[in-house]
This record gives sequence, structure tokens and C-alpha cells, in this order.
Amino acid sequence: MRSPNRSPHSSAALEDAAIAWLTERDDGFSPAREREFAQWLRADSRHAATVARLEQTLGLLGALPEFRSEINTAFDRAAPVVAFPPATAEQPTLAPAPRRWSRTFAWAGLAAALAFGSFVGWRALRPPPAIHYTTTVAGYERARLDDGSTLELNAASAVRVQFTPAERRVQLESGEAHFAVAHDTARPFIVSAGPIAVRAVGTAFNVRYTAGGDIEVTVTEGKVAVSGVERVDPNALSAAIFVSAGQRIVLPHHAPPPTVEQVDPATLRAALAWQSRLADFAEAPLADVIARFNARSRIQLFLADEKLADRRIGGTFALDEAEAFVRLLERDGEIVGERRGETEIHLRRAR
Repeated sequence: MRSPNRSPHSSAALEDAAIAWLTERDDGFSPAREREFAQWLRADSRHAATVARLEQTLGLLGALPEFRSEINTAFDRAAPVVAFPPATAEQPTLAPAPRRWSRTFAWAGLAAALAFGSFVGWRALRPPPAIHYTTTVAGYERARLDDGSTLELNAASAVRVQFTPAERRVQLESGEAHFAVAHDTARPFIVSAGPIAVRAVGTAFNVRYTAGGDIEVTVTEGKVAVSGVERVDPNALSAAIFVSAGQRIVLPHHAPPPTVEQVDPATLRAALAWQSRLADFAEAPLADVIARFNARSRIQLFLADEKLADRRIGGTFALDEAEAFVRLLERDGEIVGERRGETEIHLRRAR
């Protein structure tokens, strides 16, 4: 029922009218009322928009336990008290009917929430704020997301994470990220990079999005579905391409059609080596070792003497401990590290 204090064109009045129509529709329209409802929707573009918004809202709230609890509480308060005669041999006592989720009654609960703002789950009507994770050119971040999934972010990368009751969505804006996804069939985990969407339920995969627009998806556990490929290659099928553990798909910005390829274990370990803080080096050039440290450490190392570039280094090092690595190099007295500020160390040969 419309409140007499509301303008017929106000948003509150439109919500009242839409809920009244939806309640009647769920109870069952007659053919005549169905035509009148269709005419009401066509009469003003705001009518259809309000109906669509309310239906989406009810769909989101229906998944929330507190909404069902609120509806049940309202049902208890509103249900009439019915007295049954004493049971007889010919008339057994009737067991109470099980309570069912009623969309019609849910519309009434939603109307009450709109009118009084007392519904505890009303906060879910607005999508939760997105969370941004970024790293510098020498950065690395590991984060545990709200659903229990794990995000690892490589250097110079950025993601935008936004979870709703219906889905878990991550936008890879730049760089590279690895995801270990918590299993939840009710809420798919979707990672977007450019025109591509990678959909998973419970699995682990890596997505790399280069500055040139190339996209690479590598699966380490389970299986993912990659969609949007036809926007990269007009000749590709619109159906999703499935990529399983030990496989990757490369989607170049301007190149031949993408294909799924097997990745041997050694190549896979090398591609994901950035995730580990520990690195093993076997007679590797110092220049290469420094490049690995600089990709993971806030402290940047520089070669002040280029003749040191080919010096061979072996051992296992923590890539986020550049200071400890420099102290190890200085131990034999042949290399000196010059500290310049808090984030730079220049390496040169001892005089």
C-alpha cells in the first residue's frame, strides 16, 4: 500500500508500487492483471528499472542466513493463532507444516527493510568496497583473502579484489599474480585481465598481464575456464577454453590464435620462481643474481664495477634479504658494498 505522504514519483513510492506488483505476481497473476503489469512497466522506464533492482536485491539477500532469520521472525509475529480441537481417535493431531522460504513473504520483509531500515542484512544491498593490492618494481606481496584464498603478487603488479554473495571477482590491472582458490561452488572465482576472464572454483593458477597487452595463464592445480578469447582472436570460438594443471595458454595482443600447451616441470618451476623467497644458484653470474634480488627486495643492488658482472655465485639465498647477501659477498674482502641512502647498495671491487 502506498503511503499518502509519498509523492507518486518518488523512489520510495516506486519501490512500494513495485513490491506490490511483485507480491501479487508471485501469488499468481490473472491474464488481465498480467497485461496491466506489462503496461505499468512500459509506462515509465523507472518502473522496469525499480523492478529489476528489487529482484536482484532479493536474490542477493536470499542467500544470507540473517535475511531468512528476519523473515522467520516476522512470520512468527504475523502468523495468526489457530486453535485446533482436541485430537480424537478419528482425528489425529496435525503436525505443523515445515516452514518454507516464501518469496511472497520475502517481498514483505524487503518492504519493511526499505521502510524502517531495521534489517540487519541491509548492508549487503550495497556491494562491498573493492580492495586494491599493489607492489613496486622490487616488491612482492602475499595476502589471504576473505574467503580463504591466497593471492601472491609479483613485482610491479596491481589487482582489484571485490567479493559479493554471488561471486568472487579479481581484476588484474597489471603485472602478474598467482591464486590458490578456496573451494566454493556457490561463488565462482573469476580473474579478469584485459578482455580475458579466468573462471575457477577450487584450483591454483597464475596470470601474467604484460604492458603490451599479452596475457598468459598457467595452471598449477585443477582446471580453469578461459573465456573472452574471441575478443583477442575473432576466429576463435566463443566457448570457454579449458586449461588443466601443467598447461598454459598464451594470448598475444597481436599474434596467431592462442593455443593450450603442455609445460614441462622445469619450465613451470622457472616461470613461478618469483613466488619463492628462497632461490638456489649454481655458478650463476653475479649480474643475474642481483637481478633476482632487485625483483624481490626493497633494497636495490647496483654494480659499480662491471667487471664483477660475470663473477660466479652459488648457494641458497633469501631474496628479500639483500643486506645479508651483501655481507656475505664482503666476507672474503674482495667486494665492498657502498650504502647510499636506505635503499641502495653499490658493489665494487675492494682496492
